Order: sequence, then structure tokens, then C-alpha cells
Amino acid sequence: MPDISTLNNFQLLEYGAWALCVLFGLWMLFDTIKTDMAYSDDVLISSREGEIDDALVIDPTHQGGHR
Repeated sequence: MPDISTLNNFQLLEYGAWALCVLFGLWMLFDTIKTDMAYSDDVLISSREGEIDDALVIDPTHQGGHR
């Protein structure tokens, strides 16, 4: 790593961006582990999209496709 007095502004921004990437990566890893420990696999891979789609139908004549 070069001496801090020889770095220009762009290099400082680049090192700052890499530091943020590492922090975000570690935070995502921590959050993944925390979520995995808090919820079972059944909950994490379940899909409730059908229930949501049925609840969002505004015009009942359009439910179930074309007739």
C-alpha cells in the first residue's frame, strides 16, 4: 500500500469504496447467518404468491384467465 501522503483523491475514493464493499459483504454474511438461524427452511423457501395474486384481483371477471 502506498504512503498516504502520495495518494490522490481518486485513490482515496477507490480505497474507501473497497472498504465499503468489504463492510457490506460482511454485513450480508452476518444477516444471512442470523436469518438462517431464526427461520426454518420451510418458511424461507415457501411461496405465498398465489395468495397475494388472489387478494389483488380487482375485477373478478379477469380471474382464472380468458373465457
